[in-house]
Amino acid sequence: MTYLEKLINSLGTFISLMIPIMTILMIVIIVARYFLGIGLTGLQELVMYVHALIFLGCAGYVHYKDEHVRVDIFYRGASDKYKNKINIIFSILFLLPICFVIGYFSIEQVSMAWESKQISNEAGGLKFVYVQKTLILLFPITLLLTIIHKFMEKIWS
Repeated sequence: MTYLEKLINSLGTFISLMIPIMTILMIVIIVARYFLGIGLTGLQELVMYVHALIFLGCAGYVHYKDEHVRVDIFYRGASDKYKNKINIIFSILFLLPICFVIGYFSIEQVSMAWESKQISNEAGGLKFVYVQKTLILLFPITLLLTIIHKFMEKIWS
C-alpha cells in the first residue's frame, strides 16, 4: 500500500466516523426543540459543518473505493480493461477540470472569509464560518489525490 493510498484511506475512514456524530447531534437538536422547546442554532450550524466535512472530505475516498454514483449504460457489462480506459478518459475530461475550477474559484472565497473572520448571520450561530468555507477546498484536493493514485495504479503498473 502506497503512502497516497494510506493517506486517502485514513482521511476517508476518519471523516466517515463523523456520520454517527452528526446523527447524534441531530437527535439532540430534535429532542431539544420539540420536547424541551429549546432552539439550538449553534448546534444546527455545527451539523451543517459536519455534513459539509463528510460530503466534501469523503468525495475522494468514495471515488478511490470506486463506489461513486455513475450511469452504467455502457459500463455495466464491460471488461475490466474497458472500464479502466473509460475511468481514465472521463477523469481527464470531466473530473480534472471540475477539480481545478472548484479549487481555483474557491480560493478567493476562502481567503476573503479568513481575512474578515466571517461569522454566522444567525443569532446564536457559530463564530467561525470561515472554517466551513475552508472545507470547500477538501473536495478538489481529495479528488485530485485519488485521480493521481488511480493514474499511477492504472498507467504505470
